[in-house]
Amino acid sequence: MDFEFPEDIVKAREKAAEFARKEISSKKALMYDRDEKFPEELKKKAFEYGIVDYTNPWSMLVTIEELCRADPGMGIAATVSLFGAEVIMLFGNDSQKTKYLGAVQNGAMMMGLAVTEPGGGSDVAGIKTTARKEGNKYIINGSKMFITNGAIADFFVMLVRTSNPEDGKRHHGLSTLIVPGNLPGFSRTKITGKLGVRATNTAELVLNNVEVPAENLIGEEGKGFYYIMTFFNISRAYVAAQAIGIAQGALDRVLGYLSELQSKGASSSITEEIQMTASDIATRIEASRLLTYKAASYLFQFRPNPTITSMSKAYAAETAVFATEKALEITGYSGINGDLERFFRDAKIMEIWEGTSEIEKLIIWRNLIKETQGGN
Repeated sequence: MDFEFPEDIVKAREKAAEFARKEISSKKALMYDRDEKFPEELKKKAFEYGIVDYTNPWSMLVTIEELCRADPGMGIAATVSLFGAEVIMLFGNDSQKTKYLGAVQNGAMMMGLAVTEPGGGSDVAGIKTTARKEGNKYIINGSKMFITNGAIADFFVMLVRTSNPEDGKRHHGLSTLIVPGNLPGFSRTKITGKLGVRATNTAELVLNNVEVPAENLIGEEGKGFYYIMTFFNISRAYVAAQAIGIAQGALDRVLGYLSELQSKGASSSITEEIQMTASDIATRIEASRLLTYKAASYLFQFRPNPTITSMSKAYAAETAVFATEKALEITGYSGINGDLERFFRDAKIMEIWEGTSEIEKLIIWRNLIKETQGGN
């Protein structure tokens, strides 16, 4: 078993780290966080620099990790303009791929994934937004909440209910549609005052008799739930990479702080407890990284292992929260008034989006039981 990446992925990581050093500074990160402004110029430069390429998933995984290590908000914003693209890649037709994916893959357009609704985030099967087919179009009514890129995306991959299944299974009767953001009856309201990742754009979407052509249906009608679950299996690995980047960035700052104490002759301030805590952070990061790379190795060979994927996402997310909390405890006033305060706020979303930690653990449990029963 080889734990070393091939040279092209090593170079991709180095290139992302170089980009982060050049384009992501504490001053800029503070500004975008304070102003809750999407860093459009950073996104543009990321494409020009050639570090955003979702056709090379390993490259994207390490790129996301390195950018979030520099700053979570800006790092996510730089790579999130293709959020949901895998649904079209895997299940869309050639016309949809040509019309929509080319533009987002070169940075000319931005897309979003619209699944979560005001009444429930984790209950994907319980969505209430409807799409009624009339002739050669669908008429959509409903709302979506906490949608990444919501106020600025050019179009969305949207999960809607197209029928009420006779078998009573709620996850049946759901479909995915491509919905442009500029249609009549489609309103978008940016959400402000978020706890963290304020450099990303988040919005509420309201659809009132919004009409989209029937040709915008992705794949088969009624298969939308399965398409979205397939996407989550992929995107959870990327979220785990975000979390690893946050945790590593927190550790970098802790080690920098402690190194400075040593240089000032204050080594006695670095207690054994602090040494043990820093070691715990580093160990959890390494464990999270190995879990995530294992999950990704299955995913990128088209052999997803949902148990390992959920383990990696849940553990990496909890590691990010643990690392940033402990980093603040170690650095005290210095951390609260520096990058770590922002990292601490940004870390929490890792335990929430793309499936809460509780949902991930339920998936793990159910799969463990299924495997046990299958072996009897």
